[in-house]
Amino acid sequence: MSVTDVFARSATSVAVAVAVARNIARYFPAGLVDPIPPRAADTVVLVVSELVTNSLRHGGGDCTLEVSAHPDGIEVAVRDHSPQPPRMRTPDLNGGTGGFGWPMVNRVAHTTSVIR
Repeated sequence: MSVTDVFARSATSVAVAVAVARNIARYFPAGLVDPIPPRAADTVVLVVSELVTNSLRHGGGDCTLEVSAHPDGIEVAVRDHSPQPPRMRTPDLNGGTGGFGWPMVNRVAHTTSVIR
């Protein structure tokens, strides 16, 4: 089972697109025959939120989200047009420019990979 959606940074806002992506991630696990634990479902929502946000902000303005169920877990794939892979950077504790998302995704996800 999988679900795919396309998001574009538009005049509305990144926040609206990310809210829709979060809802997809929130309701997808609920529709599975074998539901996943609530904590795991929350992790899926967090990963989707971070990846879609970063993709829309830094990946060229639009992205595709695919959430798929596999026997051993949930796979989240976000595709954008940026030639630059995500990178670790020192989080900005004072200026509000971020730096927390990619490290967080790498900590909570079982595995991560970047395919160019």
